[in-house]
Amino acid sequence: MRTIVKYIFLDLLRNKVVLVYAVILALLSFSLLNLDNNTAKGLLGLLNITLLFVPLISILFATIYFFNSIEFIELLLAQPVKRDKVLLAEYTGLATSLSIAYLLGIGLPVLLMAPGMPALILLITGLLLTLIFSALALLVFVLFKDKTKAIGASLVVALFFTLLFDGFLLTFIYSFNDYPIDKAVLGFIAFNPVDLARVLMLLQLDVAVLMGYSGALFKKFLGSAFGSFYSVCCLLIWVGIPLILSVRLFRRKDL
Repeated sequence: MRTIVKYIFLDLLRNKVVLVYAVILALLSFSLLNLDNNTAKGLLGLLNITLLFVPLISILFATIYFFNSIEFIELLLAQPVKRDKVLLAEYTGLATSLSIAYLLGIGLPVLLMAPGMPALILLITGLLLTLIFSALALLVFVLFKDKTKAIGASLVVALFFTLLFDGFLLTFIYSFNDYPIDKAVLGFIAFNPVDLARVLMLLQLDVAVLMGYSGALFKKFLGSAFGSFYSVCCLLIWVGIPLILSVRLFRRKDL
């Protein structure tokens, strides 16, 4: 498995898309952090970029890469190698390369120009979102045989979590604002890794006005420490569930 991961990782490091992804993130990071002496504003700008582009790029690129690697996967499966190891090796190599691209693109500028706990939390949220949406891409790859349909499904998943989910949540809040729905809203937020990552980051910054309804609820009911712990645990679950489902479905998948 280590040999497969190493091969995939080295192959992706030479991939132009991964290199361009890292360079664009680096340019955006330096630009936002140099715009104002207030590092909190720069970090908030990078948070918005992370929440919008990292899920979209991760799931789309990963889906396309998995489908382009079908022949390589079939070749590996013809060898005495378990299906689980092949699939997890593909995921590990891809997720590692995208994570390194994120660390180089946003991690280095942030640690150099705005070091501190908020910067560290920003990197953790970006890495977790990369792992989550790469895992979701793996699940899409296992569920679909047609590449075009899979790319469409990945796009729908990314847009749902980054844009549509908050619309549904706001509709629920305004429809039942006369009832005590605070705890229910906290539960709903756990179903969206992007919202969890947003709350995890905003709990580290003194920006109560910008935190929105979800962040304010976490601050009120859970407090910074427990709220962060809860968010991280939920995000890790979001990594694990798609991977477990992918492995189980791949065992019976007819390539």
